[in-house]
Amino acid sequence: MENTNKVIGYLPDERPPFWKLLFYALQQVIVMFPATVAVALITGFQVSTTIFASGLATVCFILITGRKIPLYYGSSFSYLAAITGLISGDAIRSLVSAETLAGIEAWKNKITPVLPGEAISYAQFGIIMSGLVSILAGLLVRAFGNKAVDKILPASVTGPVAMVIGLTLAGTALSDAAPQPLREGAIATVANSNWVWVVSLVTLLSTVIFSRYLKGFLSQLPLLLGAGVGCVTAGLLYAFGGPDMNLFRAIPKEALEGSLWSFGPIAVPAFTLPKFSWAAMFAIMPIAIATIPESTAHMYQLDIYVNDLARKKGSNKKYDLAGLLDRNLIGDGIGDMISGLVGGPAGTNYGENISTMAITKVFSTSVLIAASIIAMIISFFIPLVQGIYAIPQAVIGGLEIYLFGAIAAQGIAIMVEKKVDLFSSKNIAVIATIMIVGLGGQYAFGGNIPFFGLQVPCVAGAAIFGIILNLILSIGEKKED
Repeated sequence: MENTNKVIGYLPDERPPFWKLLFYALQQVIVMFPATVAVALITGFQVSTTIFASGLATVCFILITGRKIPLYYGSSFSYLAAITGLISGDAIRSLVSAETLAGIEAWKNKITPVLPGEAISYAQFGIIMSGLVSILAGLLVRAFGNKAVDKILPASVTGPVAMVIGLTLAGTALSDAAPQPLREGAIATVANSNWVWVVSLVTLLSTVIFSRYLKGFLSQLPLLLGAGVGCVTAGLLYAFGGPDMNLFRAIPKEALEGSLWSFGPIAVPAFTLPKFSWAAMFAIMPIAIATIPESTAHMYQLDIYVNDLARKKGSNKKYDLAGLLDRNLIGDGIGDMISGLVGGPAGTNYGENISTMAITKVFSTSVLIAASIIAMIISFFIPLVQGIYAIPQAVIGGLEIYLFGAIAAQGIAIMVEKKVDLFSSKNIAVIATIMIVGLGGQYAFGGNIPFFGLQVPCVAGAAIFGIILNLILSIGEKKED
């Protein structure tokens, strides 16, 4: 019992002291920031608006779920192909003005990184409608119970889906760890040398060492401390190597323009309202199906890790997070609708933030609310957006190697915890096909599998195929007590 009392960590209903809470929250912001900003830059959405939308949607999600589910909502990569396809294609060309068409062409030709507000407005409608899919799934879970979900989404499906999510991001992690030159000058010089690897490896190793050997409060900040060590290393390279060794990034000026009101360093994000479009709805709405198995896998991950911490702390309380799947799906859908309403991309709860909580043992919903508020404040201060974005890509890559690997490892943990029979021919077939379709789609087709004229995201395709195959192979299966 003496050892149990020494376990450090915070359960969902526990609140750290204020100064610790701020450090934990800042760590969560740094973890979510790269992916959320990357989605905005790829899709042409406003960066500051996207950051604000992620914070607002997270606060609403936590409050809607009764402050019981510690998840951070951020922009999802699953929707990239659907959004860019909608904007780049002919579906909305007849609906927008000539000025907007010119802006879309400028964005397609990479003359500007930001789409016109009118083009974003039509995508917003599809994003809002995609939220209805998650809400409907949550209502079905509430009506038929978790046993129905366990039948459709057993651990033999959610486990490998979680593994696919982590492993399909392996290329992203290594690409960020050694970013390729995007322009002539300093970045090209460094990227063609071995020094960029020094920064990413120092970040990775210091983060791992901190998480393994630090004790007390500092043991819960390994990613924040690791990012700090990586930035210091990059700073030393810059100081002694000169401009040719500069790894720090500058956000494109155009990505911060278009605010509703600005005064000095303060700028109100460029909020836009949705516009009705059937094309946007049919292009974007179905992608929400991909986030349901992912979100379910995240709930099983949280359930395992939170209850493990509760046992180690000697708590007799049972945190039935898996039993809150209906609230999670409904909250996720409402998060999409809120993000879409203000002008942000569609999203989902973030595996990176779950990995951070699993590593640090800090599952407090208060921390995630604080992180959301910090994100919203950052979105109003241009220097803060620029400051966090300036973190070298190599530092982010070093963190991602650890975080994305942890997501995949949590998929294994789901199957171990649920005692999945890995000698069952049925389970082997389901796990094998999910892994190969998911990973094969990523590395053979760049993430979107061509299928009868559709571009199916590999995670969605793997999850849907795995679900269907599991149901087919369950026909005639005898019920076990």
